[in-house]
Amino acid sequence: MNLEKIMTDLEKKHPGEVEYLQAVREVLESIEEIYNENPQFESAGIIERIVEPDRVLTFKVPWVDDNGKVHVNLGYRVQFNGAIGPYKGGLRFHPSVNLSILKFLGFEQIFKNSLTTLPMGGGKGGSDFDPKGKSNAEVMRFCQSFMLELWKLIGPETDVPAGDIGVGGREIGYMYGMYKKLASEHTGVLTGKGRNWGGSILRPEATGFGAVYFAQEMLRTKGMDFQGKVVAISGFGNVAWGAATKVTELGGKVVTISGPDGYIYDPDGISGAKIEYLLELRASNQDIVKPYSYEFPNAQFHQGKRPWEVKCDVALPCATQNELGLEDAKALVANGVICVAEGANMPSTPDAVNTFIENKIMFGPGKAVNAGGVATSGLEMTQNSMKISWTAEEVDAKLHQIMTEIHNQCVKYGTQPDGYVNYVKGANIAGFLKVANAMLDQGII
Repeated sequence: MNLEKIMTDLEKKHPGEVEYLQAVREVLESIEEIYNENPQFESAGIIERIVEPDRVLTFKVPWVDDNGKVHVNLGYRVQFNGAIGPYKGGLRFHPSVNLSILKFLGFEQIFKNSLTTLPMGGGKGGSDFDPKGKSNAEVMRFCQSFMLELWKLIGPETDVPAGDIGVGGREIGYMYGMYKKLASEHTGVLTGKGRNWGGSILRPEATGFGAVYFAQEMLRTKGMDFQGKVVAISGFGNVAWGAATKVTELGGKVVTISGPDGYIYDPDGISGAKIEYLLELRASNQDIVKPYSYEFPNAQFHQGKRPWEVKCDVALPCATQNELGLEDAKALVANGVICVAEGANMPSTPDAVNTFIENKIMFGPGKAVNAGGVATSGLEMTQNSMKISWTAEEVDAKLHQIMTEIHNQCVKYGTQPDGYVNYVKGANIAGFLKVANAMLDQGII
């Protein structure tokens, strides 16, 4: 594999797609050695095929606001790789959405889904629509217009979207209602559905729960667990909520959450009623955390800053891509962090990741750590196919088992001669090998 030539050619074909190119480089650097040991991959052009989506679909989404004004947003669906199962990946509604971000997320999703051991390919989609500040009626009209195009592209055995940033139970409900009307059938075509109509218990919490289960396995390799550990978390959406809940349950103390306006440091710990308050804040369509400091006076609000300056044992970045940079990583290392596990998709910059690895800090990449969300979506697909519903205990046990197995795969392929586990390398190799071998078996298509 000539990595630099591949990247140069990709940059020429896809100029300016920074996030996508970053994600591809990170994976290719990890798998270069094992790729070169398997000449059959080279002869089948696996790299050249896997870095390009099967198809990218773009469409306009016109909708009318409550004042009768017409708006037009862009909709996307990136169907990246279906070698091991139907395309699977979330829909993101956020002003930052563009093709580069969705291709990066779809590319990551290939390997994340492979790691879960469930038969799911990789995809991603969404729109630059911002649900924040919109009425329920406006969100409904947008979702219905979005689904008028999307429904032609998806199906329970073809492409099964889920939620992501800006797409929760409300949005999934509106989109599923429109899909059902257009297709004239009830199917498991979307995951993250309401529990009354095919959804899985624990899906909202699953990504956060899974991230903590994975981090717990990382700590156990050093004979430790979450009991008594101080934990810094970024974000305050579903992932951060699930992570804070599970960390507290396992005996740790969460001391930070964050939003675009800054972060909260609460030395008393964020648990119980405080997490419930965060959910209320989130449900109000606010993207800010400052009101938390009014409600709980011992908490300190740090305007425009990130929580990585706080001394902690475990850091769980659960917000968005590239939120943890080089200086943040240096601060965490200087403050004695033991473990960093990515609850979000690619929240650490390449320089930050290298800093953790160079300092032999346990570092878990998003494609492994946050796979609990899509794993539980896969469990929802299974329940839909079987027309059954599992209990919360059954779903949680299956999720825990999947996250433990993902950790085992990372250790298998990522353990270095000195005993340090390079989870980035381990996750990428394990995820890649399954997909690459499936592609070999199925021929040049």
